[in-house]
Amino acid sequence: MAVAGRRQDPHTGSGVAVIRAAGGVVWRPAPDGSVQVCLVHRPRYGDWTLPKGKLEPGEHPLLAAAREVAEEADAQAVPQVRLPSVQYRSEGLLKTVDYWSMRAVGTGGFQPGTEVDDMRWLDVDDAVALVSYPHDAQVLAAFAALPQATAAILLVRHGHAGERLGWSGPDTGRPLDARGWSQAHALAPLIALIRPTRLISASPRRCVQTLDPAAALLDLPIEIRGDLDEPRAGQQTDECALAAAAALTALAAQGAPVAACSQGKVIPGALERLVGQPGDYATGKGGGWLLAFTGDRLLAADRL
Repeated sequence: MAVAGRRQDPHTGSGVAVIRAAGGVVWRPAPDGSVQVCLVHRPRYGDWTLPKGKLEPGEHPLLAAAREVAEEADAQAVPQVRLPSVQYRSEGLLKTVDYWSMRAVGTGGFQPGTEVDDMRWLDVDDAVALVSYPHDAQVLAAFAALPQATAAILLVRHGHAGERLGWSGPDTGRPLDARGWSQAHALAPLIALIRPTRLISASPRRCVQTLDPAAALLDLPIEIRGDLDEPRAGQQTDECALAAAAALTALAAQGAPVAACSQGKVIPGALERLVGQPGDYATGKGGGWLLAFTGDRLLAADRL
């Protein structure tokens, strides 16, 4: 079943049904040091296009993108940078497709099927020449303009943990409530998408617990680091944000994917320092960001 939302038509002001879909520009290194991207051929439409597909009910677009890439191109891929979304009419309805650049980390033996009967790895220029739709060419051009991402960090804020005034113990010991555990379990498959080699948490119990479902899913330990904590007595918020930004930069420079859980007073300031300009970096509980780096420089910060 396709997922449809409603969006206001700018011309009539009325709500219009929108079909939601997601996909990826999947890439792999080429022998000459360049990159190759993946295109698929759909016999139903006779077209060459980027792998994509409709969201299942309740499915996060990023999970849908990875699933569709696996189903259509038989490629396991790690999302890195959000690319421009596209809109077009499909079967009389408005369709929105969200795209991410995705690094291929494994490919199986492609088997032609009824939905996709051919798949090709091409350099970007050849892919732009082959795709059947201008909007695919535009997404490929946006991908080609990016520096190559070398590391990904999924930065999340801890899940809901009730109210501070309702907890009699030290604030660092306040646990997740039922809503927070639901958020933690929803985050686990998103965290798994980047295939982290490390899970890193701020000190408070609610931060560690937010990563518990991911730790169980990935069979990874949770490392606790104070440089992701909110200010303590005598500390300034800016000081903590600077420490968190430095910690994330150092992790990215190592090149391995990481998932990190921090706190609401730390994440906005850390992101402002990483991005290098003011912005809306407020992050709800159980929310987060996909951060892509090239070396120790932030390439993109995309809200989940």
